[in-house]
Amino acid sequence: MSQIMDIDRNAPVTKGDVLDLREELRQEFKQGLTGLRDELVEAIHDGQTELLRAFYGFTQTVQARFAEQDQTEAALKRRIGTLESRILEIEKRLNIPPSAA
Repeated sequence: MSQIMDIDRNAPVTKGDVLDLREELRQEFKQGLTGLRDELVEAIHDGQTELLRAFYGFTQTVQARFAEQDQTEAALKRRIGTLESRILEIEKRLNIPPSAA
């Protein structure tokens, strides 16, 4: 636009002047769109990063819960195994055959 300011405002406008103005406006518009595009891409990227961080936090919580449940299940299996062994010992002492169930 600086070229236009240097022109005498009373001089007649030529087709070349209009074409120059059109080209200059097109370039400015293109630069503006490029800037907006870059800002939009950055905003989308930032949003994706925040979502990934949230999902990572969630998965860590779920993994901790699963690990705790696995430990609880293993402990219960050990206790059941111990009880089964004790019942078998009682059955042996009383000479009771194991049930067929």
